[in-house]
Amino acid sequence: MSNKEQLKNEELQQNNSFDESYVDDNIATVSSSKFKMFVKKFMKRKTAVIGFAIIVILLLMAIFGPALAPQDPAKYDYSNMFAPPSAEHWFGTDLYGRDIFSRILAGAPLTLGVALSSVLVGTIVGTILGLLAGYYGGWIEMLVMRGSDVLFSFPDILLAIAIVALLGPGIINVFIAVAVFTVPSIARMMRSATLAVKGSLYVEVAQSLGCKDARILFLHIFPGTTQTLIVNFTMRIGSAIMAASGLSFLGFGANVSDPEWGAMLSQSRSYLSTAPHMLYLPGLVIFITVLAFNLFGDGLRDTLDPKIK
Repeated sequence: MSNKEQLKNEELQQNNSFDESYVDDNIATVSSSKFKMFVKKFMKRKTAVIGFAIIVILLLMAIFGPALAPQDPAKYDYSNMFAPPSAEHWFGTDLYGRDIFSRILAGAPLTLGVALSSVLVGTIVGTILGLLAGYYGGWIEMLVMRGSDVLFSFPDILLAIAIVALLGPGIINVFIAVAVFTVPSIARMMRSATLAVKGSLYVEVAQSLGCKDARILFLHIFPGTTQTLIVNFTMRIGSAIMAASGLSFLGFGANVSDPEWGAMLSQSRSYLSTAPHMLYLPGLVIFITVLAFNLFGDGLRDTLDPKIK
């Protein structure tokens, strides 16, 4: 190879490396710009920001709350039963003299953990089923949609009660029940989103180039559905918390001795007239938690919707 040809090849390599770095820089710049626009648009929705702040506090409470509890949540103090809120016991005590505020902190990982994990599993299963139904159609779509219709014929809480009644009480079975009734709504939503993205030009190009179906599904179609998926995932968490707490309240979930928020409500309902703080304060925590996730989900939906400025 002559010196001229070698210099020419080196120049071409330099140009190619320059072009690649230029493209990478452009992609990073566009991504950063989109993220900044998203944050700016989201910050305009004050209720969503408040909901997000509450969610952050709740997650920190679930991680660090049990270690920061001012009292032992399992300590019995029969000399201090039904004590009202005070400086020593911020939320008062229950029928065994246990500190309610400490029990709420200790129960945060249990209540939030069951809700988040069950919705996550249900979302994964529903996403896969929805993608397959929307992309392939035919008998797969009919099977997934008719199965979803059967599950949709029952209200969420009744379906969860039926599942727990078959499997037996316990927090694991509550997790299964909440995950099951999460699947059909996610599957139907993902099927609609898949049908909308399936007709896009870049999907047709990928099909014409002979890309495998798995690659088209998860690298071309799925990214186009993530905005809708994130919003629905967030909105489902509030319903999952209500369902998990409701099942525990009815005696199908956690044991009454566990510091689970629904179980605390169940144990305190008999003392509404004598010690209302036992019922109102855990109920208020559940209400604020569900409201925070709903406000955050509404804010995400409005922020990610291109039709809303």
